[in-house]
Amino acid sequence: ARDILKSMSDYLAAAETLSFDYDATLDVVTTDGQILGIASSGMAALSRPDKFRATREGGYSALEVTLDQDVMSVAARHAGVYVQAPVTGGLDGMFDLLREQHGFILPAADLLSEDAYDILMADVTDVKDLGAGMIRGQLCDHLAFRTPEVDWQIWIAATDQPYPCRFVITTPTFEQGPRYTLDISNWQSDIPLPVDSFSFAPPDDLRMATTEQLQAAANEFPDHFMIGASQ
Repeated sequence: ARDILKSMSDYLAAAETLSFDYDATLDVVTTDGQILGIASSGMAALSRPDKFRATREGGYSALEVTLDQDVMSVAARHAGVYVQAPVTGGLDGMFDLLREQHGFILPAADLLSEDAYDILMADVTDVKDLGAGMIRGQLCDHLAFRTPEVDWQIWIAATDQPYPCRFVITTPTFEQGPRYTLDISNWQSDIPLPVDSFSFAPPDDLRMATTEQLQAAANEFPDHFMIGASQ
């Protein structure tokens, strides 16, 4: 399992360009124990070392993150707001900035880091190779890992391009173990990507906002989900 994960990590780090589509489901658990899934879809593309674009559209929000050399832009188009910030350290620097200063956690960002293997394996206490699995007709290697805080599984294409097909994070420390599931499709690597696809020019209907305003607008939960309350 470690060897398969390392092969995937090396393949991803060596690719100069990547693009893919995804479907994601975030589980939440109600106060009476019902598990509900919040679904979203989007795309991501990168050109190493310092260009990135990703979108996420749900039923209640439409977000976009871009990195164009040393400038990061995050837009909540449904709310008409955006923020921009300088970035050092390329893609990994942007992921750190999003997490540490803007409060945005991209669950699959670790897969795209230069040292994905070391990051993913940092706190792993148990490793399992579960054999073969099939995702949308693609034969995959199915691996499972445990850490003190989360369990995660990954299905990696069993080809000479070992790309991730599905990534699942489970939180066993919470009752009923809610999950985040990411299904990846339309995978492409080392293909020409237009340079202007990573630029961000805010349209007239977007206004500059503070980080706090953007965070409030970018909440994955719709207004009728009351966190920590009963309804």
